[in-house]
Amino acid sequence: MKKNRLGVILMAGALVLSMLAGCGNTDTPEVSSDADTSTKDELVFVNYRDIRDLNPHLYGGEMYAQEMLFESLVNITEDGYEGCLAEDWEISEDGKVYTFKIREGVTFSDGTVCDANAILANFNAIIENKDRHTWLEMMNLLVGVSAPDENTFVIELSKPYYPMLTELGVTRPFAMVSPAAMKDGSTKDGVNEYIGTGPYVLKEFVTDQYAVFEANENYWGEQPAIKKITVKVIPDNQTRIMALEKGEIDLIYGKNMIDADAVNKYLDSDEIKVALSTPTSTRQIVLNTTNSILSDTAVRQALQYATNRQAISDGIFYGLEEPADTLFATTIPYCNVELEAYAYDENLADEMLTQAGWVLGADGVREKDGQKMALDLLYNSDSVTEKAIAEYLQSEYAKLGIELNIIGQEEQSYRDNMKGGNFDMVFNICWGTPYDPQSSLAAMRAPVYGDYAAQQGLHDKAEIDDAITKILTSTDEEERQELYRFVLTRLHEDAVYIPLTFECNKSIYRADLQGVGFTQTQYEVPFADMYFE
Repeated sequence: MKKNRLGVILMAGALVLSMLAGCGNTDTPEVSSDADTSTKDELVFVNYRDIRDLNPHLYGGEMYAQEMLFESLVNITEDGYEGCLAEDWEISEDGKVYTFKIREGVTFSDGTVCDANAILANFNAIIENKDRHTWLEMMNLLVGVSAPDENTFVIELSKPYYPMLTELGVTRPFAMVSPAAMKDGSTKDGVNEYIGTGPYVLKEFVTDQYAVFEANENYWGEQPAIKKITVKVIPDNQTRIMALEKGEIDLIYGKNMIDADAVNKYLDSDEIKVALSTPTSTRQIVLNTTNSILSDTAVRQALQYATNRQAISDGIFYGLEEPADTLFATTIPYCNVELEAYAYDENLADEMLTQAGWVLGADGVREKDGQKMALDLLYNSDSVTEKAIAEYLQSEYAKLGIELNIIGQEEQSYRDNMKGGNFDMVFNICWGTPYDPQSSLAAMRAPVYGDYAAQQGLHDKAEIDDAITKILTSTDEEERQELYRFVLTRLHEDAVYIPLTFECNKSIYRADLQGVGFTQTQYEVPFADMYFE
């Protein structure tokens, strides 16, 4: 079933560029080149790495590829939720029981029937590995699942939970794999094959080189116009761009795949088109409130005023990635709560730091009680964008007497240190649509990422966590909005996060490719909507 797409927006937007050194092996199967005909039904896509492990119950695979193969009970659309493998559903009056009517006539691509028993087998496999999925609050509230008959599937919770359908509709882990592909009814240690009910099947895969997908002939929904998709692995950004210009690939898609120069270059092109979405996530710096310097709210607020977001937007993103005044864009549900932005004001920042007792030393660095105002900023060394922002802030903060040491680490070390709270300041990105704001906030209550550690020095941490818990189980829309207002206002005034810019999803593609747009799930590439003309 097709998912409703967000409108294609040719407007200011931007990217996170994680440029990886080197060039991928582009030896791939031959792809027919009939771009000048109206019958072209093969598309060549590109990614900076291969598809990896596509087990939909784990988190190692490329999400765009998982979306091609696997489906969930519901889809998340621009207008709300629509049925997918569940044709319809009912929610009990107390909000604790969800009863799904499973769509009849659906089979996995290996011929296995996808009925309520198959859905139950998937949920049992996911629950077996429950500890891996506790970032989803519904897993903490889950009482049990059952299949009263082959057409009915039931989920019972201990409390009502308003983001329930969102968590069931995102890419993973609640996507359905053929029970015949499981390992003795389990998926926590892998699957035998990547067999789903989606519009495509995986036909061929060579690590670090390419993957080939073909239309699923047994797909229950509308057959896609694109019958074959070859995914080439090209790590280097400029090599990808050259391949697009030469006609070797048709489509580059994703917020991490295209730099601002490429967007600018093709805005007025006839041969290559550009599509940008509305904001999907926020680029930010997280401040560790347990740090002896950053434990002072006045210092954290001074850093907010000392950060010129517009200069970052203009100087690093050519104005394409819009300045972010708040932790979440006001277009995100529940987040338009009229917060007063920390407008760039270097003089005010200087005044606040001085009033907080930090005075300039002879070497130009502020001091207080014999301590230098020296802070470390941790970034992902694979991201040239984060490095560029870090170097800019290092220079700007130095003007105020703040010594900023920038430290780049490879991705896994960077993430481990962020999660462990081993940082003064660290780059991060909020979870993005459709996970925001509920999943981002829910994860703040446990050491999932760096938020939990960073907030440990807040005097109102317990109040914030309690309000987040109430948000997730509230059945009253007005109460929920007021709770969101409380949490977002507290986090804003506590100045734990320095929002920098709003990211958007993006694509550049050959002009004969039509139907390129965006869905509510930012990690999906909606191939099933695309066609050539």
